[in-house]
Amino acid sequence: MTLAYVSGGSNLDAEANLTHAARALRGRHPGTRFSRCYRNPAVGFEGPDFINFVAEVPVRGDPQLLKGELECIETLCGRPRAAPKWAPRAMDLDILLFGDVVQDVPGLVLPRPDLLRWAFMLGPLAELAPQLMHPTKHRTIAGLWREFDQDAHPLTVEALDLNKE
Repeated sequence: MTLAYVSGGSNLDAEANLTHAARALRGRHPGTRFSRCYRNPAVGFEGPDFINFVAEVPVRGDPQLLKGELECIETLCGRPRAAPKWAPRAMDLDILLFGDVVQDVPGLVLPRPDLLRWAFMLGPLAELAPQLMHPTKHRTIAGLWREFDQDAHPLTVEALDLNKE
């Protein structure tokens, strides 16, 4: 069993889509846990705010298998496979970490480079797994979050609790 950490977000019918994605993740991977949900502005384009979370997902299999499952869940939530990158979306699910795997293969770089760039990924991960060691920085996620410019990237806690669904 490997613990993977997955970032999820939506800015189209967000609460319904996040709830749907959480149920699908728990159904495929019993024991999945979720951070709180956070609201933040869309990045890279004009659009409604996103609501984001990070999930700790116990996985049997490899990163490519999980990536395929996440793409299926995105599709179930109404995201077309050919959706543009910088646009509103019903669901976005990305693998941030997959155990201590370090890889750079087409379509899947681990750990995800954006993890250390975006508050909506690093903040919820620090809440969920503060003592987790980043596999290439060799620092705890909590330590990386403490050094992050949190004031420049504010997150607002949402009432949606994905652990209750």
